[in-house]
Amino acid sequence: MNGYPDSLTRERIHRAFLVLYGDRAERCERRFAALIGRYALGDARPAACVSRWDQRDAVLITYGDSIQSTSGSPLDALRAWVQQRLGGAFNTLHILPFFPSSSDDGFSVIHYRMVDPRLGTWADVKAIGQHITLMFDLVLNHVSRQSGWFLDYETGIAPGRHYFIEGDPSWDLSAVTRPRNLPLLTPVNTRSGPRHVWTTFSVDQIDLNFASPDVLFEMIDILMFYVAQGARILRLDAVAYLWKRPGTSCIHLEETHLVVKILRDVLSLVAPDVILLTETNVPHRENVSYFGQGDEAHWVYQFSLPPLLLYTLVNGTARALTDWAAQLSTPPSGCTFLNFTASHDGIGVRPLEGLVPPEAIRNLAQVVAAQGGEASWHRLPDGSESVYELNSTYYDALASDATTYTDMDRKRFLCSQILAMSFQGIPALYINSLIAARNDHEGYRRTGQPRRLNRQKWFNTEWDSILATNPAVQEVFDSLLRYLRIRVAQPAFHPEGPQRVLRLDDDRLFALRRVSPDGSRSVTVVCNVSDTFVSCSLRHVDITTPVIDLITETAHPQPEQDLLLAPYQTVWLSPDGRHVP
Repeated sequence: MNGYPDSLTRERIHRAFLVLYGDRAERCERRFAALIGRYALGDARPAACVSRWDQRDAVLITYGDSIQSTSGSPLDALRAWVQQRLGGAFNTLHILPFFPSSSDDGFSVIHYRMVDPRLGTWADVKAIGQHITLMFDLVLNHVSRQSGWFLDYETGIAPGRHYFIEGDPSWDLSAVTRPRNLPLLTPVNTRSGPRHVWTTFSVDQIDLNFASPDVLFEMIDILMFYVAQGARILRLDAVAYLWKRPGTSCIHLEETHLVVKILRDVLSLVAPDVILLTETNVPHRENVSYFGQGDEAHWVYQFSLPPLLLYTLVNGTARALTDWAAQLSTPPSGCTFLNFTASHDGIGVRPLEGLVPPEAIRNLAQVVAAQGGEASWHRLPDGSESVYELNSTYYDALASDATTYTDMDRKRFLCSQILAMSFQGIPALYINSLIAARNDHEGYRRTGQPRRLNRQKWFNTEWDSILATNPAVQEVFDSLLRYLRIRVAQPAFHPEGPQRVLRLDDDRLFALRRVSPDGSRSVTVVCNVSDTFVSCSLRHVDITTPVIDLITETAHPQPEQDLLLAPYQTVWLSPDGRHVP
């Protein structure tokens, strides 16, 4: 390759730089070619016919200090815990930003190329990567106000003085999409005098100016540094807001998509085994636009799933879930969804827009509040406000009792998790869900941050004690790991295996057929989303041969018989049960 892309990629890069940087495009192309030639992380692309993921893939989302020890670094404690606890269930670990940071639990990055010494070292990160695939965050929309880059901006030192977006408070920015009700422009003092800089998320998170090619090349260099440190999946945080153009919504702009395509091209050229994941907590149609034509993100979060499952189980009806799932388009070849219910963020409800009535979204906020959760709001262009995010653990969002674990609450929570594992794509679980965590009210009171309700940390001995003394929590933990291990053995759950929604007469039931890519294996998913017993004929879900429920290992030899589903029970029906662990 001699440092230069192939002709098709080179033409694509040429067009992208022309749009982004106009008469600076030629210089950017030379700089790009030199950068590509400097990295020798990979020379051969994977064969197009070989899938890069299968049913064995599952992601655990965690902070670097979610598990701590009285001796050793938190990252080393996390490594030991993963090895001891999770064998055969997860093959990928998403370690949320572990870099020096000034706020937002890591997402206000001060230094991109350092590990926060309170968490450990790069050696600790690499030690984890010897046992499990690693996912890192590339926090590319903004940087900490305490970063060296912003200090250079304030003092007028190049190139940092061009890294941030200055604005005028007199501008009409009413069309800009805002995730939070905070000032969009923040006053700062610089050597050149007072200025206002763009701050989409907080006054401590200063947006970067990708209209400066230097910023793009900084991020490409950081991306490749992470690959060199062992990252095999890179999550593009808040990427939808990347490019700003006053007078527009400043979300999903053409230039943003071009930046994602450039990052994808970089990886295809020098690290073809690395996967790009976009984080865009927006309605479904906007969200899947980051697949592009199969030339942007490899993975896209299935952001409609968490609030839609919550709505489904709170209301005991599968109609909205069935309607949504029935119209899902298959991702482009070489792309798939990341299916989840909970994460370090809250439960975003914008992806519910158009799927349920607006009053239903407000009702969910009331349900979560009754369980000790919170809701954040965002301002619409007309000045009104709507719910943006629900802050709660997923268990408490579904629970009926905020103080004890009830049998029905446990069943409802497990129902949400097994449904998320059933959809086409790759499952991802947040570490708090493994232990059926309750809202961390003390963390919220201590920090004043609603998101802390779902960001609790534990010592490894605390985790052991919780499991040993609370049978309900132990059952949740054991059940989730067992579901994942069953899933690993079923080719029908391959992320690229097709899925077909089965419409039933009873809205309390949701049904889905998964088929392996070669068509040889299938699993029929039938779920009772209500708190009552429901009967269903196997023939109504197109089953005409004997099957076994992979979860309970119960055989159903007569297709004519009715299937009686307990409240919140899900069955995985397979004509071949030989692969049950």
